[in-house]
Amino acid sequence: MDDHTHTHDFVAVGLGPFNLGLACLTDPVPDLDGVFLERRPEFDWHPGMLLEQASLQTPFLADLVTLADPGSPFSFLNYLKQTGRLYSFYIRENFFPLRREYVDYCRWAASRLDTLRFGRDVTAITHEPERERYRVECADGEAFHARRLVLGTGTPPHLPAALDGLDGPAVHSSRYLDHAAELRRCRSITVVGSGQSAAEIYQDLLADIDRHDYRLTWATRSPRFFPLEYTKLTLELTSPEYVDYFHALPAPVRDTLSATQKGLYKGISADTVNALHELLYAKSLDGPVPTRLLTNTELTDARWDKAEQRYELTLHQHEQDVVHRIATEGLVLATGYRYQEPPFLSGIADRIARDGQGRLAVRRDWSVDTGDRGEIFVQNAALHTHGLADPDLGMGAYRNSSIIRSLTGREVYPIERRIAFQEFSAA
Repeated sequence: MDDHTHTHDFVAVGLGPFNLGLACLTDPVPDLDGVFLERRPEFDWHPGMLLEQASLQTPFLADLVTLADPGSPFSFLNYLKQTGRLYSFYIRENFFPLRREYVDYCRWAASRLDTLRFGRDVTAITHEPERERYRVECADGEAFHARRLVLGTGTPPHLPAALDGLDGPAVHSSRYLDHAAELRRCRSITVVGSGQSAAEIYQDLLADIDRHDYRLTWATRSPRFFPLEYTKLTLELTSPEYVDYFHALPAPVRDTLSATQKGLYKGISADTVNALHELLYAKSLDGPVPTRLLTNTELTDARWDKAEQRYELTLHQHEQDVVHRIATEGLVLATGYRYQEPPFLSGIADRIARDGQGRLAVRRDWSVDTGDRGEIFVQNAALHTHGLADPDLGMGAYRNSSIIRSLTGREVYPIERRIAFQEFSAA
């Protein structure tokens, strides 16, 4: 049944921080009519990693709105004020909000918007040429219509190809908290991964290692436990100028750069690295700690032994070119996330531009429709065209300002053209 014959200016699909930020920034724009569809019953963001002490890796200014509109009522500081916690945050003297705090802030913002529709699982999108609009259908038969689309379906958990079809109780980091208690009942646990999530999970399990008496292993294919590069001039790589520069490069050059820049946004915070060493040092005062930290070590195969109730892991130490095996009852795969096109785009496949490798051909304004019509925009799906600024929370407000400019035909929020001291282009 089609209950929605009204044609919106845009329909946004998916509600993570980026599209939620778009909802906040479009809310006060009187001539812009949008609706946001989310399949979950309420806002949530990486619930399996909301560890008690875990913080964001970006400052509070990288909230939903501030870098586009510092006076917005949807700012993080206003959230703190309205919830009676502003002075506590001030006294804390830490620019980085706790992750649980950030999710609560997002839910607070979501509760103040009437354009959000939760529990809407989008199953198909088609184009109606006679009306020059898109039809967005949900699982319950409800449909929405709009002249434009903003796709913010996020990046689902990723598993290496070697683990396709893996049996047993392996846990992706996205579901860690749901399984933390049962993991602690194992006699051995192995964490696989190189980034912040792997470090936080290892730290959480290490803290309880003497109380639960398990052996704990952390394996990373990186040559060392890379800290996140957070120096000021490196941070300028998330600037509008660098996005201009990166986007204009040939695709093969961009791909090479992306492969070498992972440590700039996928590393471990220096505070976490140091806290881990302090914890290991403190634990070692009572004797050897039953833990192993394995670098240069890639998980190439894993098999679940149902009879023994444990995994047999095949590991490859790259620098020595040595293959070895370990057994573990618990297995946590902190192997990250990767953009995956949702199946409902098949109905408008002919209206989406592609590059030579079949990837989204994302233009500088984050539009992906054919013919340069500015009808379909993407959030956090343009790492290969826009570089490391694309997944960065701090650039979300900038991208949304750009999308709003395309939706309205005017610059509702001033868009910075140049913020960096350095020059990226020879010309």
